[in-house]
Amino acid sequence: MDFSLRPSTDADLDWLLELRAVVLRDDLERHGLFDPVRVRQWMSKAFVASNTQIIRVDGTDVGSITVRHEPDARWIEHFYLPAHLHGHGIGTRVLADALSRPDARPFRLMVLQGSPAIRLYERHGFVPYDSDDHDVWMTRPAVLG
Repeated sequence: MDFSLRPSTDADLDWLLELRAVVLRDDLERHGLFDPVRVRQWMSKAFVASNTQIIRVDGTDVGSITVRHEPDARWIEHFYLPAHLHGHGIGTRVLADALSRPDARPFRLMVLQGSPAIRLYERHGFVPYDSDDHDVWMTRPAVLG
């Protein structure tokens, strides 16, 4: 299945908030944390269009990935793809593309405990470095050019 990426704009925020609520619902409910308002508020405050790419399949916007640059790391955030597109290699290729850019800073991310996405991240070299009752923080070494 082919995909493409396009830069995000502020106009994408509304559908991204809905996508986040749908994609994270099962994991958040498993942890007793799903709140339809809060799940949207958090991303609304954290969204930066210039850091976000929109994943497109067959000309339709279907998902997102954000790479937030901090002085000591690059954070993978808002990596959302609907369940019906899982298992087609799209997430693997989108993540590989994001990780391929040379930089001296490592990658970091946070994922909910028990999420199937953990396996994807482990296949790409991420390892856990911290956790709590709900979240796992993972890191991957820098890729130098």
